[in-house]
Amino acid sequence: MSERVWVKKYPPGIPANIDEKAYSNLVEMIEETFSKYKGLPAFANMGKSLTYGQIDTMSRNFGAYLHSRGLEPGDKIALMMPNCLQYPIALFGAIRAGLIIVNTNPLYTPSEMKHQFNDSGAKAVVITNNYGANLEKIIGQTGIKTVILTSLGEMLGFKGKIVNFAVKYIKKLVPAFSLTNAVSFTTALAQGKKFQLPEVNQNRDDVLLLQYTGGTTGVAKGAMLTHANMIANMQQIRAVVSPYIKEGKEIALSPLPMYHIFAFSVNCLALGGLGTLNVLVTNPRDLPSVLKEFKNYPISVLTGVNTLFNAMLNHKDFEGLNFNSLKITVGGGMAIQTAVAERWQKVTNCFLSEGYGLTETSPVLTVNPPEGGRLGTIGLPVPSTDIRIMGEDGTIQGPGSVGEIQAKGPQIMKGYYERPKETANVLSGDGWLSTGDIGVMEEDGFFKIVDRKKNMILVSGFNVYPNELEDLVVKHPKVLEVAAVGKKDDKSGEVVALVIVKKDKSCTKDEIKAYCREHLTGYKNPRHIEFWDELPKTNVGKILHREIRDKING
Repeated sequence: MSERVWVKKYPPGIPANIDEKAYSNLVEMIEETFSKYKGLPAFANMGKSLTYGQIDTMSRNFGAYLHSRGLEPGDKIALMMPNCLQYPIALFGAIRAGLIIVNTNPLYTPSEMKHQFNDSGAKAVVITNNYGANLEKIIGQTGIKTVILTSLGEMLGFKGKIVNFAVKYIKKLVPAFSLTNAVSFTTALAQGKKFQLPEVNQNRDDVLLLQYTGGTTGVAKGAMLTHANMIANMQQIRAVVSPYIKEGKEIALSPLPMYHIFAFSVNCLALGGLGTLNVLVTNPRDLPSVLKEFKNYPISVLTGVNTLFNAMLNHKDFEGLNFNSLKITVGGGMAIQTAVAERWQKVTNCFLSEGYGLTETSPVLTVNPPEGGRLGTIGLPVPSTDIRIMGEDGTIQGPGSVGEIQAKGPQIMKGYYERPKETANVLSGDGWLSTGDIGVMEEDGFFKIVDRKKNMILVSGFNVYPNELEDLVVKHPKVLEVAAVGKKDDKSGEVVALVIVKKDKSCTKDEIKAYCREHLTGYKNPRHIEFWDELPKTNVGKILHREIRDKING
């Protein structure tokens, strides 16, 4: 029997299930998209755009080049680039050649790069020259034999020369390096025209993607995501957004990097599969460059994380922008704070739909529908997905009871690459994934995240959830950002510690303590408060609670 027994009704137009076997592999879905929308713009970056037809031709040439270099179906290729036009070309070309994608964060240190390349067994890499010096340090200790080197401006025409000059000589972001036998991206495309891309037999259960977990709680592991996983999540995402948008008519702003599973699945694949133009932002930390795209394009879809939405709302130019075309805003990757969501809707007149998922789930498990969603929740399970709350005693919990969120559906990973023990720890024999997140289900099937198991603070035996504290404290008018962590204490085991970035310089610890005492029971009140200039975050804006906790505890 389905575990979705409490979901009374999906919003109109959203089916309860998808056709999981509509496509035999992801290539079939990609090529259908290229054919259907070939004359429409697909991706844009720094004012330059490419149509679906151009991406089709270029990716085919790129795949043929990879094949000519001796790469065979099943080999791994690392893609190590920020958002740029080269990314979708390389991605789709490698997939069509039957290779397994290893999305790699370009901000990795050499040791992190070495771990991921060796753990995955990557034989090739596409990398921007900003990070060539790091690759030079470790490439001899890896199995990588094919290096395709690109620059941020390589696909931008004449403007690209200006971009490359600024990046290298003004911003000085390209340290000197030497990589033997590396070829440029445009050379690879030109050479690929000389070769034929052979047909590759790819099955639904074949691994398509090794997507590494963030590594913020330990050594990064490669989640094996199959063609079937990705096809399912594409259909699930599309089923939820389709009632609210028009195929071939939308423009999505993509500030999150495509190598991150959120933007990879939602923007690049799902929205791309609906003929959407994805406007790629290369550096989302450069807020003016994000906001500028609202002036350049009538943005109708935006994806992001809480820290980005908060930063945009607090930028002096944001409220003056035109949001008339904005239909859908989706937040994920971390909890969306209610204060941020409320202000977002007030300023943009667009509901901020919080979603939820993990790298291991391709990633979307639940989402708030753009209409009829509920602030403070992660929404309803996407079609063909079962979610349940499991108590510590091993029994399924009913509405209102707190427990670990477990999920089952066609988007759940095959397992961790070459890590059977870690796989068995989270994935049961009957397909249920233990997420490590603490949640609660409401009477009508909406779910709430309480917190991560690992982030939970234990004060004298009482559970304190950082999300609850952060959601409260960020509402204080003098607070810009906040992180709550546990600080070791001889008497109570842990006490609550707050690290705050001020919005108003006059903010004091006494003010914060008084504010918390007014709203929180005793054991939840902060005993330790620090003010920092900024909070450490991942490249996509997730707050690094472990790093903060380690620093607070010395």
